[in-house]
Amino acid sequence: MNRRRLLSAAAVCAAASTTSATALSGPRPRAASPTLSTVFAATYRSIEAMTTDLGLTADRIDVSRPGTPVPSRQTSPTNIGCGLWSTVAAAGLGVISPATMRDRLARTVGAVERLERAHGFWFNWYDAHDGSLLTTWPETGAPVRPFLSSVDNAWLVTGLMIAADADGTLRPRVAALLDGADWSYYYTPYDPADPVAGPGQLRGGFWPDRPGKGEPTGHHYGALNTEPRMASYLGIADGSLPGEHYWHMFRTLLPGMGQEQEPEGRYVTVDGVRVWQGHYTHRGRALVPTWGGSMFEALMVPLFVSEAEWSPRSWGTNHRRHVRSQIEHGLLEEEYGYWGFSPANIPEGGYREYGVDAIGMQEDGYHSLGVVTPHASFLALPYAEPEALANLGALARDFGAYDDRYGFRDSVNVATGRVSDFVLALDQGMIAAALAQRLRPGLLQRPFRTGGFGSRVRPLLGRERFSI
Repeated sequence: MNRRRLLSAAAVCAAASTTSATALSGPRPRAASPTLSTVFAATYRSIEAMTTDLGLTADRIDVSRPGTPVPSRQTSPTNIGCGLWSTVAAAGLGVISPATMRDRLARTVGAVERLERAHGFWFNWYDAHDGSLLTTWPETGAPVRPFLSSVDNAWLVTGLMIAADADGTLRPRVAALLDGADWSYYYTPYDPADPVAGPGQLRGGFWPDRPGKGEPTGHHYGALNTEPRMASYLGIADGSLPGEHYWHMFRTLLPGMGQEQEPEGRYVTVDGVRVWQGHYTHRGRALVPTWGGSMFEALMVPLFVSEAEWSPRSWGTNHRRHVRSQIEHGLLEEEYGYWGFSPANIPEGGYREYGVDAIGMQEDGYHSLGVVTPHASFLALPYAEPEALANLGALARDFGAYDDRYGFRDSVNVATGRVSDFVLALDQGMIAAALAQRLRPGLLQRPFRTGGFGSRVRPLLGRERFSI
């Protein structure tokens, strides 16, 4: 760990208005400070280290041991998507050359073309080294039932669209890949006679080893302010989902249903759909909750889709309030001295959802448990930049959570001082995208501002009126 290159929190705030000088805070002002560009370069090195010779970005690497880390055996559609958009960001920020970007994107797209699929979509787990479908878990030998996840496929499609936008020679190949990815596969149309069975929402996914569409999950993705809305946006944009689907998702669950708090709000009719515009209140602020109260549920999607711009008084206000609730939970409610809570590697090993229970719908929701996740602060940059930079600097200074080789470790238990041994592709991919948006706004958003996103998604967000 190199803690010498970290400046004081005062220097962070002073530099925050200058992109090239923005730096993390730390204790030794004589040393060179890692700018956000430097942090991006270290983060991209972790993506490079996780990417196999086949071109697929693996799930994680252990960075606690000397030498070159070995990528995990498994990868997912989300991990592969993270690798694609991180590579485009690396070229856009000058970390790699355009020629290197094109070579890496082509290699990854070639690997994706060879992956086994069903119903036009990709399975949840593959061997990152040879591309075979995983049927047993590498670490335990436990059986893996192949599954088609709506949200994980959304992140791979996101990465493919960004790759095709960055390299025009890939557009025909990516178009061919996406031609069979019809999001109506996951959609249960709205049935006014039985809105429980027919909610107008997306299934979590299907196990396709059953006749027909396969066996569906027992749940739909009903909460609007969660990361699966990326799948909803993609389907609405390409016309495979009706626009009314957006209004059938829950801002909160309906009054009287079991949830974290009884919501306030009102019923409104939008585009012919009766919508419960509910909200929660946390520390005097009205907001639309996520499912579990985590940062990435709320703020991963706007890395790519301009929600705050297209819906400033609803989505834009809500994003800011979600960040403020996370900050105050860590600093005032729990008095950790640090903040930022999102699903991540458990510092002692494994994986867990972390969040702020009060701003999630789930009655037994995600809890922070003293575990702070650096990627959450990067997601907060557009909404609370000085606080996010100071928080990251404190995690680096006080725990050695920043590594000049591979960026920030995945999580820190601030109660025990234990820092995760791992970096995860998903969380590094979010950091890379957040830094790209900060350093070169719009770089990764171009595919999601035109076409169906401009003509179908943007008007929906423009009509959104959260009751906050």
